[in-house]
Amino acid sequence: MQSTQPNDTHRSPQSSAGIRRVGSKAVVLSAAVMMAAAGAFGASKIVPFDTARAQTAAPTVQAFPSFADVIERVRGAVVSVKVIIADTSAPTEMQNFGNAPFPQVRPGDPLERFFRQFGQRGPNFGGQPRARMRRAQGSGFVISADGFVVTNNHVVKNARKVQLTFDDGKTVEARVVGTDAKTDLALLKITEEGTYKFVSFAKKLPRVGDWVVAVGNPFGLGGTVTAGIVSARGRDIGSGPYDDFLQIDAPVNRGNSGGPTFDTQGNVVGVNTAIYSPSGGSVGIGFAIPANVVENVVSALRDKGVVSRGYLGVQIQPVTKEIAESMGVKEQSGALVAEATAGLPAEKAGLRSGDIITSVNGESVASPRVLARKIAAIRPGADVKIGYIRKGQKETVTLKLANQPGNRRASLDTRDRGPSGGFNPTVQRFGMTLAPATDVAGAGSAGVVVAQIDPSGLAARQGLRSGDVILEAGGKTVTSPTEFKNIVASARDKGRKAVLLRVKSGSSTRFVALGFNNRDAG
Repeated sequence: MQSTQPNDTHRSPQSSAGIRRVGSKAVVLSAAVMMAAAGAFGASKIVPFDTARAQTAAPTVQAFPSFADVIERVRGAVVSVKVIIADTSAPTEMQNFGNAPFPQVRPGDPLERFFRQFGQRGPNFGGQPRARMRRAQGSGFVISADGFVVTNNHVVKNARKVQLTFDDGKTVEARVVGTDAKTDLALLKITEEGTYKFVSFAKKLPRVGDWVVAVGNPFGLGGTVTAGIVSARGRDIGSGPYDDFLQIDAPVNRGNSGGPTFDTQGNVVGVNTAIYSPSGGSVGIGFAIPANVVENVVSALRDKGVVSRGYLGVQIQPVTKEIAESMGVKEQSGALVAEATAGLPAEKAGLRSGDIITSVNGESVASPRVLARKIAAIRPGADVKIGYIRKGQKETVTLKLANQPGNRRASLDTRDRGPSGGFNPTVQRFGMTLAPATDVAGAGSAGVVVAQIDPSGLAARQGLRSGDVILEAGGKTVTSPTEFKNIVASARDKGRKAVLLRVKSGSSTRFVALGFNNRDAG
């Protein structure tokens, strides 16, 4: 089970008891005051506080629901997953003695036992490496009568052997049909023919506050059942580009990974994947992949063995307050196109850097993450309608999605590629020294290069690094440091609160907004 580190807070159980004790004293005091007040006003009869009558009149507290019937229906489909994994992170065992190779000894030779005692692992003497193997465990659940099983990718990653154990103790072997690292899901198939009990996915997501039940194999204790509620939806925990987790407070621990979370009707609403914990144990914050995501991924893995996702071909970033101000845009929503890759759908359809994508097929896009999820959920080759803003004007375009490249990820190369010597002019307000791109070997001829940067300056705080190339400023192409300074001065004179830069770092392009303040110098 994956874990992260929270800020843990606790409420002492004594505090609630203390509140109750104070409350009971207040009732006695109130009765005494009422009796005294009645005597002061000449009341003819004093009626004492009737505790029994008050208890009878108090509203009854509804008992917690029992999940026993649901568990009896579903537990036969939940399995413990045990795997033998090639541990690629561990050093390999070398078949040698010290730094010298073992001598060639035939199997059965009296010296064989001696060499085994001092590190020899098999009859193949000669210093060949052997990969270390380790065991791991998790949970899973059967989704079809013919034995397809869902679990987490991280449970079976690099697995050499997979065994599944049912609630009744029966153990079977399974093979990995396909995995999807981006959603951390995997599909297995039981190799032994037969008819298996299975569970179904829920048709709709649970609401925040709905009861849920988790069943799994925490710490190897198979068949463990815990209950709680859905605490939140749409959680982004930074595990991947398509984070959209359910947060639940049903206790889940290491070994629950890949196991199901059920609603009160016995339908799967999520796959337990991660916990939020300072110690690795449950603190009541667990995360499950929603059933609708799981169902789509599993369907693709079952049909093709891989997941195909739609692809626009753009580098995108959030619209921050500074960027919105520098572009004259009121709303801080949408996905800002930093660069449209040549030859891919977005560029072919006319989208370009500086456009803000605001909708997909009429559905609003609040952030780059939302855009990524929406596009990835559409099959490659499908036509989609993209809404965007260009220079304050709303536009739409229809394009055909490409197939997302496998494991393609934009990376920022922030190594210092600039020279150590100084260049002029220095842009004091932002804390950086610029140079023409042609003055720096390998930088090309477009834009100006950040030659030196003040670590405490505004440019550094906004993520600029030595070696970055500023391609545009204020929407205009920059060809020299002097031209850059003139564009910045013009933007300030026009009352802009910030100037928007288009910056190239390694192979990636992004926008950076640098704000002005009253102390700005030229």
